[in-house]
Amino acid sequence: MAMTAHRVQPGSFLTLHYRLAGPGGDIINTFDDKPATLTLGTGELSPAVEKRLIGLEEGARATFDIPAGEAFGDRNPEMVQWVARRLLDELGGPAKIYEVGEVVQFPTPDGLGQYAGSVRRVRKDGDRDGKPDAVLFDFNHPLAGQPVTFEVHLIGVL
Repeated sequence: MAMTAHRVQPGSFLTLHYRLAGPGGDIINTFDDKPATLTLGTGELSPAVEKRLIGLEEGARATFDIPAGEAFGDRNPEMVQWVARRLLDELGGPAKIYEVGEVVQFPTPDGLGQYAGSVRRVRKDGDRDGKPDAVLFDFNHPLAGQPVTFEVHLIGVL
């Protein structure tokens, strides 16, 4: 009996190398490191990426160009928000310095998960408008509204 190659199905457990890149270059690339292991349908990959893996055979190599907005949604201007310094002090401590471009993890309201925001601007007391200290965060995914390239080498499918 010849062994048939395993194909990716919803719920498959995968061992793979992958590279996810936007217009500015790689966001994640496991090709130079140990492979990733993940289960389809658990939210580790975006649905647009998972959809392209379905049906691929173990050992397959593929590259997909995913159109702007499909992989991580469109940019949502309402997800760019000021966070008061006093709230940030509770999360990171009063000595924490926030730098533009830095990614900060926030706990979800239930305390069970996290979400990330990247620092866009830091406002100090008395900056021209006289408003209190705050930091402007962008809670959009860094690749929201952008085309994405997804390259994969499927090492194992269970």
